[in-house]
Amino acid sequence: MTTSTRGAAKTPAVLVLEDGRTFRGRAYGAVGETFGEAVFSTGMTGYQETLTDPSYDRQIVVATAPQIGNTGWNDEDDESARIWVSGYVVRDPARVPSNWRAKRSLDDELVAQGVVGISGIDTRALTRHLRERGSMRAGIFSGEAIAPESELLARVQSQPHMKGASLYEEVATKEAYVVPAVGEKRFTVAAIDLGIKGMTPHRMAERGIEVHVLPATASAEDVYAVGPDGVFFSNGPGDPATADGPVALMSAVLERKTPLFGICFGNQILGRALGFGTYKLKYGHRGINQPVQDRTTGKVEVTAHNHGFAVDAPLDKVSDTEFGRAEVSHVCLNDNVVEGLQLLDQPAFSVQYHPEAAAGPHDAAYLFDRFVSLMEGQRA
Repeated sequence: MTTSTRGAAKTPAVLVLEDGRTFRGRAYGAVGETFGEAVFSTGMTGYQETLTDPSYDRQIVVATAPQIGNTGWNDEDDESARIWVSGYVVRDPARVPSNWRAKRSLDDELVAQGVVGISGIDTRALTRHLRERGSMRAGIFSGEAIAPESELLARVQSQPHMKGASLYEEVATKEAYVVPAVGEKRFTVAAIDLGIKGMTPHRMAERGIEVHVLPATASAEDVYAVGPDGVFFSNGPGDPATADGPVALMSAVLERKTPLFGICFGNQILGRALGFGTYKLKYGHRGINQPVQDRTTGKVEVTAHNHGFAVDAPLDKVSDTEFGRAEVSHVCLNDNVVEGLQLLDQPAFSVQYHPEAAAGPHDAAYLFDRFVSLMEGQRA
């Protein structure tokens, strides 16, 4: 990606999809060019958390909410140390941010971090196109980066696909660090960073958990060196079929029957460790308004999602695995995609969505309490 130092609202920009469809608008954020997988997010709020979520690495995110940037950008809501999206697509950017916590505009932050975006296009038409044709490679070009469409299309079509992409090590911490428990320490958890969001260890810390965040390349020896009461596998980007290392590590944890909890990529890793396959969804689930049923209670939750891959596990039966019986615990009510797994013979479970969602909703926050209960039971 190449960028200029400053975006310009009147600078022309064009979005080119790999199937040849184009959308023309104005530059938003930095001026230049960028490439990634075009996906859409249906969240009406929480754009700062979305942009800084490492799971969006190498993706051009289309905001379906028509106006973006009203609350500006603050210094408290980042989910990581930087913006991870490769590009941002909005319809109507706010001209002036209005929020008491705002330190600068969204446009200013995109410029500062070199994120190329486009505004002023019909995001409804673009979203309908991606729903019908599926997520696909795309490029945003603005200013001097604009060239004949045939040349731009060829450059888009030369980019790598998301299927087969191994990205989790790119976004994970390189050094271990500790998030201390809030109040009295009750448990120690080793958290494997595959693209972890900042709110995740915070949600555990609120429950008296000292969280040791470890690199994606951590070994079983590294995990058990911290004396964990439980092990957590985080969200992350890319194709789970490439994550052989984390799958092997999770298998080692399951062999020791340590309480285990996984989120998003962590759910896919558990699926693979149990012998299930994974596959790429046509356009994925991204947003903060996805209905999921917890099949263990019958309760329906409105949840936050960000995933383009899913676990291929049977919905209608209990499966026998190397680590005991397993079943699908949660399912998306829109399309019956597997949204959670649990083992019946040892303390391990996972969900495909985000119970830590900082921007809300918080219907699924109880899953952290379920993890605590597993650790309490194991200790007893």
